[in-house]
Amino acid sequence: MSKCDDVSVVEEELDEEPRSIILSMISQLSKDMDLSRITFPTFVLEPRSFTERVTDFMSHPDFLINASKREDPVERFIGVVKYYMSGWHIHPKGVKKPYNPILGEFFRSRCTFDDKSSAFFVAEQVSHHPPITAMFYHCPEHHIAIEGDLRPKSRFFGNSVGMLLEGYAKIHFSKWGNEEYLVTYPNMYARGILFGKMVLELGETSTVTCAQSDLMFEVEFKTKGLIWGSYNQISGKIKRISTKEILYDISGNWQTTIYIADHKKKSEPVVLFDSSKETVVPQTVACVAEQEANESRNLWKNVTKAIVESNLDAATTHKSAIEEEQREVAKRREADASRFVPRFFQLEIDGFYHPNLMLKDIPDDPQQATDKITHWIFTKSGGQELQDFAKPEEDPVVLATAAAVAAKSRRH
Repeated sequence: MSKCDDVSVVEEELDEEPRSIILSMISQLSKDMDLSRITFPTFVLEPRSFTERVTDFMSHPDFLINASKREDPVERFIGVVKYYMSGWHIHPKGVKKPYNPILGEFFRSRCTFDDKSSAFFVAEQVSHHPPITAMFYHCPEHHIAIEGDLRPKSRFFGNSVGMLLEGYAKIHFSKWGNEEYLVTYPNMYARGILFGKMVLELGETSTVTCAQSDLMFEVEFKTKGLIWGSYNQISGKIKRISTKEILYDISGNWQTTIYIADHKKKSEPVVLFDSSKETVVPQTVACVAEQEANESRNLWKNVTKAIVESNLDAATTHKSAIEEEQREVAKRREADASRFVPRFFQLEIDGFYHPNLMLKDIPDDPQQATDKITHWIFTKSGGQELQDFAKPEEDPVVLATAAAVAAKSRRH
């Protein structure tokens, strides 16, 4: 389908005033300009930080758990590919961008699966210019870890804005001799910012590579042409790294249904992933009273409330206050000749940020690993006390935001 009313297309039509604001802002830009220092108007913002948005890639962890149980390395690899491709259909309504995290901001959460096992997550903004978000995810019972260093770069391309997601992510299966899967990401584009409907697209090629298994998945996220083509199409192949032998073909729509076919047997494609039939595993976050000042939901709660209530003036005021405080902190740091030190991550000799709780220091025993990871992630600053996840949410701003979200849901 090439129609713009395809249900799988992420699109948004701006009113006259928001579009005029964008046009005024864009008149000051040049093609291929880096947008990392540009302040975007609040109506283009998704009401959550990029540190939290990273958890979209953990929306279907059961795929990764099932993959880790496979004895055959090819089957494990297919399971990882399924997991990787399942994260792209999660997105806000319309074409929105998350908040730019401030330096030292972090988001932490946990989730529980049907088999009563748990996973723990933390993401921290370790650099502001250039923006770098480091993240870590661990499921002790299944000996699965994910670490990453994400470096989004925004570029202006005329009638579109692109987010080039550089950096890396690694998936570790320690039960298989610390088997590693190196992941790269496609680019993201917001089309039609000057004229026409705004449409979200993924483009270019990304990969999943496992050197231990001699396997690679290379997938092209296809962008729609001006006249021909369809939105959200992908075309990929699973192949041997050493011989380039193609084992499986992957095709379909990253927003809805993805198919896999045995290349050697020339079999008919079968469904690998159908977003309409899968359930997102929710992240559990401690209430705001248990959060620190620079935890994402606490930090941005007033901006989030204003955006949800469609009060863009208030959202702009609160957002500007956060950004001004960030500038003041940077000035004080410069005056003191002090250097920011991340809380959860450290820069290694490979040029990337890694958890300062090293994988080799995490015990194999699930309970011991859980104890060590939860103390590392959820201990409150300056003490030994852990966040209390059982404490109910009582913050009036957060409760008002939830009420506004519920009211909107009833109207729709």
